[in-house]
Amino acid sequence: MAGTDINRSGELEVFVRVVETGGFSAAARSLELSPSAVSKLVSRLEQRLGTRLLQRSTRQLQLTQEGCAFYERGLRVLADLDEAERCASAHAAPRGRLRVNANVPFGQHFLLPLLPSFLALHPQVAVDLVLTDEVIDLLEQRTDVAVRAGPLKSSSLVARRLGATRMMIVAAPGYAARHGLPEDADALLAHNRLDIGHPRAYTGWPLELNGERRVVPTEGNVRASDGEALRRLVLGGVGIARLAAFQVQADVAAGRLLPVLEHANPGDLEEVHAVFQGQGGYLPLRVRALLDFLVARVDLARPLG
Repeated sequence: MAGTDINRSGELEVFVRVVETGGFSAAARSLELSPSAVSKLVSRLEQRLGTRLLQRSTRQLQLTQEGCAFYERGLRVLADLDEAERCASAHAAPRGRLRVNANVPFGQHFLLPLLPSFLALHPQVAVDLVLTDEVIDLLEQRTDVAVRAGPLKSSSLVARRLGATRMMIVAAPGYAARHGLPEDADALLAHNRLDIGHPRAYTGWPLELNGERRVVPTEGNVRASDGEALRRLVLGGVGIARLAAFQVQADVAAGRLLPVLEHANPGDLEEVHAVFQGQGGYLPLRVRALLDFLVARVDLARPLG
């Protein structure tokens, strides 16, 4: 993109790059334009549309409601162009920057071990990876793909299922030596029940005994930011926690953790999905490549890390 006299698709690409990079200067560097040229292009686009797309301040840019809608539609248009070029060229390959967000347990046990193979397969793709158990807004955080565990809320996002995992209540041998292990739900109430610190779609631990289902609330002296931090606390003997089986199966096999109340485990599964903005089937090739790679390689019964 050598000059400022560009067509509508060029204006759209500049606007999308400004949103994705978070500013005119960063977008200008990636497009090999001057910041003033990028600013003028966005202003010309806003003038042509007759609406403000970005709220500008000295510290940050924020999308207006119209800007959000235009950005989402713009992604589809650019993805459609990308798909058309791919179909027209037998040598097209995924390329560009891919922004990925995943919950920490999935990231530690699957995504990080698999990422080198993905990058080797697609050397023209660069990945920005964030691991957090908090549910983010993909548009606000400029994220292409997010991996989420648990029930999916109704939204405009599209999801691809990566699998499901059993949940297990576990404790360390050191904790068991000091406090014993509960034999039923009532006894569990007397123990230090650790949990995640941020809101989740479900609360409490479900148990089933003699045909009766019961949910035991969590009430412990520590709340953690993510599932892997919770696992480390349990390994340290701080308390008991309910974690995904893929997180703890190696610890259980090695005797570092002990299953708790497995006879009352209802066998419920926690679904894991990759979610993305892709209504209408329009996806950048790099996004589709990652989704296909994860669906083919992830087996929640066999953690890699």
